[in-house]
Amino acid sequence: MSDDVRPVYVISVFAELAGVHPQTLRNYERSGLLDPQRTPGGSRRFSDSDLAVLRRIQELTNEGINLQGVKRILELELEVAGLQDALSRLASEARQDVAETHRQYRRDLVPLSNSVALFFGPQRSS
Repeated sequence: MSDDVRPVYVISVFAELAGVHPQTLRNYERSGLLDPQRTPGGSRRFSDSDLAVLRRIQELTNEGINLQGVKRILELELEVAGLQDALSRLASEARQDVAETHRQYRRDLVPLSNSVALFFGPQRSS
């Protein structure tokens, strides 16, 4: 498990790190904005990636966006990131396909525009 998604913070520590009240975190969870992992006993555990999401939520709410708007923006940002990854993969595959096509060209062929051809008229017998 990557360090940034490892759930290490209890709600009180996480709230203090973020500068919010624990009840705010519970509200964000109920709204579907945060999804902390749970221990077998049911306690919330937050990760560094949760902290990054929370900071983005704070940025958006500080700009006057309501929680429904924040949720939609976060969904769209995830969708855009996924589309950018897909586009990057497709562009890489296209470059590989073009390179493979170029490798298959016959190297012994000379383009007509680069060749010299001599033409002689009909020979006359003397």
